[in-house]
Amino acid sequence: MKQTVDFLKMKRNQEMITMVTAYDAPTAKIVEDAAIDLILVGDSLGMVVHGHQGTQPVTLDDMLLHTKAVARGAKQTFIVSDLPFMTYHRSIEDTVTNATTLVQTGGAHAVKLEGCTGLILDSIERLTSGGIAVMGHLGLTPQSSTVLGGFKVQGRGEQERTKLIEDAKRIEASGAFALVVECIPESLTKELKDILAIPVIGIGAGKADGQVLVFHDLVGLTTGYIPKFAKTYANVHDVMLQAVEQYRDDVLRESFPDERYTFKDAKKERSTSV
Repeated sequence: MKQTVDFLKMKRNQEMITMVTAYDAPTAKIVEDAAIDLILVGDSLGMVVHGHQGTQPVTLDDMLLHTKAVARGAKQTFIVSDLPFMTYHRSIEDTVTNATTLVQTGGAHAVKLEGCTGLILDSIERLTSGGIAVMGHLGLTPQSSTVLGGFKVQGRGEQERTKLIEDAKRIEASGAFALVVECIPESLTKELKDILAIPVIGIGAGKADGQVLVFHDLVGLTTGYIPKFAKTYANVHDVMLQAVEQYRDDVLRESFPDERYTFKDAKKERSTSV
């Protein structure tokens, strides 16, 4: 399993870093079998799995449940778990307690924090000094989407751009091992790559030191709105739908279950096995 120092080395060697979300054991195993470098247990599970309109309803208990499942499914992959909405905004003590829960009980190897307030910077420093690795997240930060005016591209104006660069420097200086940038112009991503020693992992941010995508978007399981930046590599939704429809038709025709899927009484089973 790769460690934080390996990701820093990959950046220095200009090796691309791959990260994919996973929310349960079966998908985590698929991601691990595909030799992806990191798994993100994202609070995007609120929308992708639980059907919420945003990430704000996701609780620490939700994240803990899904992180445990992912850790069971992917035992050899570095796992980053999101600290959810308002679990790291009250005090450093709360942040440390909640992050410790995701690592000690959930099985995460690192946590991700969105934004760059003074409290968040202090929390990153406290967590890393205590042995918990931290990934930062700037640009479009979904937990703050209502403050940002919705899900839209960030860092387009000169003032926004300057602030984002300065925030990224502060996050690195506080001890974060990597930074996710979401929905920002590619030119800004390139500038951040050149400025920072830590890996910059993009989502809707053009070419970075690495990329992250939501599993359900990647495999075509998402229905309805799909972000512009999400490339779909398969159409799993239609395959699954067709399978369920075939099952329905077999039941209605009484062609399922047939002999292959039916148990007999003990005497008949013994006679047929001889």
